Amino acid sequence: MKNLVSKEELLDKYNIPVPRYTSYPPANHFTEEVNNSTYLEVIKASNHESPRDLSFYIHIPFCKHLCFYCGCNSFPMCNPARIADYIAAVKKEIETVTEHLDKDRKIAQIHYGGGSPTAIPVHYLRELNELLLSKFETIESPEIAVECHPGYLDASYWESLTEAGFNRISIGVQDFNTAVLKGVNRRPSLLPMEQIFKHLRQAGVRINLDFIYGLPLQTVESFQETIQQAIALNPDRIVTFSYAHVPWVNKLQLKLEEVGLPTDAVKNQIQQTIHQQLLDAGYEAIGMDHFVRKEDPLYKALSNQTLHRNFQGYCTRETTGQVYAFGVTAISQLTAAYTQNVKDIPSYIEQINKEGLATTKGYVLNKEEQITREVITSLMCNCSLNWNSLSEHLKLSVAEIKQATAYNEATLQSFAADGLIEWDEQQIIIKADALHWVRNVAASLDKLMLNNSKSYSKPI
Repeated sequence: MKNLVSKEELLDKYNIPVPRYTSYPPANHFTEEVNNSTYLEVIKASNHESPRDLSFYIHIPFCKHLCFYCGCNSFPMCNPARIADYIAAVKKEIETVTEHLDKDRKIAQIHYGGGSPTAIPVHYLRELNELLLSKFETIESPEIAVECHPGYLDASYWESLTEAGFNRISIGVQDFNTAVLKGVNRRPSLLPMEQIFKHLRQAGVRINLDFIYGLPLQTVESFQETIQQAIALNPDRIVTFSYAHVPWVNKLQLKLEEVGLPTDAVKNQIQQTIHQQLLDAGYEAIGMDHFVRKEDPLYKALSNQTLHRNFQGYCTRETTGQVYAFGVTAISQLTAAYTQNVKDIPSYIEQINKEGLATTKGYVLNKEEQITREVITSLMCNCSLNWNSLSEHLKLSVAEIKQATAYNEATLQSFAADGLIEWDEQQIIIKADALHWVRNVAASLDKLMLNNSKSYSKPI
């Protein structure tokens, strides 16, 4: 049946706060009952759980200056001595955690985020890579990735990144429009992007370009121009993040209200326009915000319905590991639990120097929540859910899996009537023109969303 609901009606009905589901449960469910002792227990237990491969995340919280839109845990640059103290603490935390990991496990992924990891001297990043790689072997093609702010990086820094072993680099462009960047307090690239691409390509590095839509001064036409410039560069992946306005997390975002944020309708039009623009350019849509070429491993994983996601983004099963995270505010994602470090630098350094760990909160998942996580992860990553396949994977009956969730046929029928999904007792499929509402469908399967008063961002 043809969908009779207008785009405006869908926007009014579904553009409501729902979790992003980069984790399940979301991080705002974490509690302080989880501490260093809990983390040690789940680290040891993780050696006997799957996935067996290792994924490491390192949080570098420093920025040359703070962008107004940022929702990350970032701090203005400290003096060199404080940076050295911070890196020494990260190294000590790595030593503490890896002491309890089986040495026959292999590294599948190393990822640096922030803040701006490239705000600090590159030799620190190289030292951290060398430390991790000295402790474990790697899978055949591990992903070693870093997020970069191109506003301050000269040719020597880019060259040093490749020499430090990084084989995937995510460049945080956000927008090529200099007026937009000025409005959000972000510096444009120091070097021409063509020059950066030439050097990274010669070194065999895979390149992501990251953008944010929904910022002040952006229009449909201006962002089309930005994406067209990105397409001309031919990056391996283009990521188009929806700006999440969460001023209760970062008060700097209130400054964007002074400039003026696009309406939900304009933001929705931008999303739909660039989605089609990237498809027309030969990219394939991955989940809510990634676009890749058909030869990309992410597209192959999506085709096989084996795409995965963690706090660092989409990944294949080959590069999926339990995530052990280091640094201030870093979140570890293990099979049975999440743990998060303290959020300020002095406390982190003090606690690491005293105990080797700095856990401040987290969440231990019960069996039902572990099942729900598999359901929501499959839906969020693959935009579809096959109950029988999941039953085989989890070695549980379909009835047991559905019972663990908030599965409701009347709710699914409502989504179908509005043109968001196709479904029957065997599967749920998000329709191609409704991918940005996948969070809403996932939330309908989440028991924790029943009578939930926690704050979330909107899908658009």
